[in-house]
Amino acid sequence: MSHHTSKNHHMSSAAPPTLELREFNPTRPRVNPTLAELLQWVEQSQTPDRKTTSSSHNNAHHVLDLGFPSTSLSQSTYPFVLSFNNLTYSVKVRRKMTLLPSFIKAEAKLGGSASSTKVLLNGVSGEAREGQIMAVLGASGSGKSTLIDALADRIAKDSLKGTITLNDEILNSRMQKVISAYVMQDDLLFPMLTVEETLMFSAEFRLPRSLSKSKKKSRVEALIDQLGLQNAARTVIGDEGHRGVSGGERRRVSIGIDIIHDPIVLFLDEPTSGLDSTSAFMVVKVLQRIAHSGSIVVMSVHQPSYRILGLLDRLVLLSHGQTVYSGSPANLPVFFREFGHPIPETENRTEFALDLIRELEETPGGTKSLVEFNKKWQVTKRQKYKQANGSDNSASNMPKPSLKDAISASISRGKLVSGAPSDTNLASSVPTFANPIWTEMLVISKRSIKNSTRMPELFGIRLGAVLVTGIILATMFWHLDDSPKGVEERLGFFAFAMSTTFYTCAEAIPVFLQERYIFMRETAYNAYRRSSYILAHSLLSIPSLLILSLAFAATTFWAVGLAGGLQGFLFFLLTICSAFWAGSSFVTFLSGVVTHVMLGYTVVVAILAYFLLFSGFFISRDRIPVYWIWFHYISLVKYPYEAVLQNEFDDHMKCLVTGIQMFDNTPLGDVPVALKLKLLENMSNTLGLNVTGSSCVTTGLDILKRQVREAQNHKEAHQSTYMGPTQQLPYHLFPTYVTDQAPPMPDHRRHNNDTIRQLDDESVDNTGHPPPKIKSKAMATPKQISRP
Repeated sequence: MSHHTSKNHHMSSAAPPTLELREFNPTRPRVNPTLAELLQWVEQSQTPDRKTTSSSHNNAHHVLDLGFPSTSLSQSTYPFVLSFNNLTYSVKVRRKMTLLPSFIKAEAKLGGSASSTKVLLNGVSGEAREGQIMAVLGASGSGKSTLIDALADRIAKDSLKGTITLNDEILNSRMQKVISAYVMQDDLLFPMLTVEETLMFSAEFRLPRSLSKSKKKSRVEALIDQLGLQNAARTVIGDEGHRGVSGGERRRVSIGIDIIHDPIVLFLDEPTSGLDSTSAFMVVKVLQRIAHSGSIVVMSVHQPSYRILGLLDRLVLLSHGQTVYSGSPANLPVFFREFGHPIPETENRTEFALDLIRELEETPGGTKSLVEFNKKWQVTKRQKYKQANGSDNSASNMPKPSLKDAISASISRGKLVSGAPSDTNLASSVPTFANPIWTEMLVISKRSIKNSTRMPELFGIRLGAVLVTGIILATMFWHLDDSPKGVEERLGFFAFAMSTTFYTCAEAIPVFLQERYIFMRETAYNAYRRSSYILAHSLLSIPSLLILSLAFAATTFWAVGLAGGLQGFLFFLLTICSAFWAGSSFVTFLSGVVTHVMLGYTVVVAILAYFLLFSGFFISRDRIPVYWIWFHYISLVKYPYEAVLQNEFDDHMKCLVTGIQMFDNTPLGDVPVALKLKLLENMSNTLGLNVTGSSCVTTGLDILKRQVREAQNHKEAHQSTYMGPTQQLPYHLFPTYVTDQAPPMPDHRRHNNDTIRQLDDESVDNTGHPPPKIKSKAMATPKQISRP
């Protein structure tokens, strides 16, 4: 008999989970384990030094706890109640102005205006309780998403009327962001990360730094188990070009990244939209587990199926922002039967209710009768509860502790693991962010690198575009000489090269637009700081920009024949890298302002063209109109363009234009060399200087002065060019002579001797007066020397 008793005892110990589930008490809601309890079981299951018998015994014990965990007592003792009363929200809608003056006058007489007010919520009230799912139903445009946004503090409080309380205490925005989570309707995920990696990065963002990496990994494994994603844990999310998880699994991953810290309140905007009935049911089943673990779940749903309706605890039906029903799904037949429209037994209750509401909306009176009936029905319902239970509400006998006590008890059960303390003043002691800024930057960088390395074609295409551009420029400007023509070609090369570096940055527009809404979602509930994202991506882009800069500089610098040697190459490389960095930052900024890809490309290309126009290449600074001079200084092309000019021409010892070359690009450029030398001799006699064919009249500093137009002159040591072994001439004398070209000759076939004779014999200027005498070389001005 003892053997039979031990056998029975063994059998009972082997199947306690099934017996417990069959003997479940329906008067008390089933409570699922919190993530903390799941974490503990995962850790215990991974302990290698346990004996087999003990392991089986512990596992059986934990399965029993899934039915009645120890948190059920604390949950019934400290429940959370989210209440909202008389919520009203309206927006102004602009009217289309008519073009007929008579209509305008008539509208003005009637007191009409150019805008009208549209009411999105009108006196909506209700409550959601811990352990329950409250679903907001209604047709499109009924105000479902607006109500969810209002409860989730996504609407400006100044424009929202009414009260929203948690345990009869008004929530401030900072506290609500810590204890709640919001899941958007769209699945905004990185496509090349696996499910496990996505949840792990979310854990590193939302869980405090005090938790070890093994603890965070265990929590992720527990969450994957809770979401039912075990088979898809190592599958990439995927997108249009990469096959990944299914739609229902994507939606559960979207829910998981927002509940990694086990929030107290969870808001969801139509989590079942776009899913088939089976996937939608699995998603709501997951939400039921989350609610039973001690959370309040509030979601909007368009039209739930019969199976999903059985998982919901409370319904709020809206029509044009007004409540037409609020209560349990089980009371829907009674409500509509008393209203005079009984629900057929064979028809879905919610489908019948939504169809009836849609029919009433098309009638002249609308749903006003149903709204008024709901108000009376709610009053009658409260009176019946009061008579039956001696209280105004069936749940009023349950204690309503203060918010501080409820949150403290919830934290002690293992919920809200984002580092929220249980101090006396929760509003001031709750940390805004779970981690310091350097931890956030590290996690953002790791995630971006992992996502980018799995899509190498993006960087490869950009590198290919830079190499192709560099090869084309190198072959077009191959080995430029130091002649006046070569100087002009160098200036053109620098202007085009600098502008090209900015234009190649335009490909960053779709890259950031892909992450824009992920960034907005994660920062909305303090997953990380905005500054962390900006700094991390700014620093992370430097290695890739260095590779692009090295490829462009190595392709063009020596092929074009730029000056400076190795030092000049390094400066040219640094300038190109700075231009790439500034261009990428500028394009990213515009991507945040302009949210459409095609419109973003148009704006970026137009603004970069303006930057090139005002850079100083096409028109020098002193020639730009005063009302446009501000654009010259904000031009991003100006600064790298002037930097490469400094690198190339900042050498007063390098002669770029000699005396014999100063006639190039002028009508005298085709005359014989002997005549040019004769002309130089006549000029020397007039100026009292020795200007020969080998005299240097233009150096690199002259080019800088003409292009950059610095306000202050260069130092005196840099203001001289060597005329020969015995005489020097200030460098600023002849550049003006070269640039201020004489007017074209009326007859280019005129004999060269006549031209020289005209220059020799002319002793008066255009006005009939003799030219002014030049007392000394130091007193000579460009204008004086420009006269022949």
